[in-house]
Amino acid sequence: RSCVHRPALLSQGSQPSFSLESHRICCLDLDLDQRGLWLPITGSRLCLYEDGTELTGDYFSSVPDNSELVLLTSGQTWQGYVSDIHHFLHAFHKPQAGLIQAARQLLSGEQAPLRQKLLADLLHTVSENTEAETRAEDPPWFEGLESRFKNKSGYLRYSCESRIRSYLREVSASASTVGAEAQEEYVRIVGLMCRKLRAEQYHSSYFDRGAEADSRLCTPEGWFSCQGPFDVDSCASKHSINPYGNRESRILFSTWNLDHIIEKRRTVIPTLEAAVAERAGREVSWEYFYGLLFTAHNLKLVHIACHKKTSHGLSCDPRRIYRAQTKPKRRQPARKCQ
Repeated sequence: RSCVHRPALLSQGSQPSFSLESHRICCLDLDLDQRGLWLPITGSRLCLYEDGTELTGDYFSSVPDNSELVLLTSGQTWQGYVSDIHHFLHAFHKPQAGLIQAARQLLSGEQAPLRQKLLADLLHTVSENTEAETRAEDPPWFEGLESRFKNKSGYLRYSCESRIRSYLREVSASASTVGAEAQEEYVRIVGLMCRKLRAEQYHSSYFDRGAEADSRLCTPEGWFSCQGPFDVDSCASKHSINPYGNRESRILFSTWNLDHIIEKRRTVIPTLEAAVAERAGREVSWEYFYGLLFTAHNLKLVHIACHKKTSHGLSCDPRRIYRAQTKPKRRQPARKCQ
């Protein structure tokens, strides 16, 4: 006795693209030796539900009792549990109200902690109103925020700007620790950085999903991916978040860090202070320090679990601390006219 699933072809719009959905229809007594197995459509075939193995006449007799089978028509494929996961993700890509309600009903009666968490996380994700942008379209997202914020992108830009401004305050505060002789030059450099930041709108576009692709750290939909700790190229845990989705995600996003690869407090600011104090007629390359302090060249967006607070052990590039000195051109000796 084997359970057979009938595949249904579901059209994806007007194009001849189809996905497979299985429905349990019956349990059949299958005895190939006495009756054979009748497949009603030319090109039909049976596969094991769990891994998609196609059943031939020779192999069918060795299939264990109560195996689940999928009946496929010509052109259809089944990869077992992989297909199940694919269909599940497809169903919740743009979930309908009925699916969300069904998940809520399952959660209300679920007692197992693991299943509760999985269902709660699922509901949290599919209930997001990601496409909404304005306060009128998604009032719950703006709960707890000042009335001056009218859209999500505007608030996220403000959030990023606030972080960058806090870095500038740290740099400015160090002016008091620089020696008297170097203080005027240090303040001048901070002023140059401040003017450049204003011109760049404090790089607030990093959090704005509507910004140009090379100016933001997220997808056009607002998804941010953790870039991993300072000493690796990517996040092994694949952390991601969309603060545009709902209020909870917006709040959780505030715990993510814009982490300096070469550390701001331990390395960059002290090196800038020393460079100004020891310049001895040389000109400090303040743009280099600006890039380290305020731009994505030295910043990584990381989930709180990926934020390593230990010493990074990295230093500034000594070749870039001062501007290259241009050598005066040698005067060529005058040539006699021939």
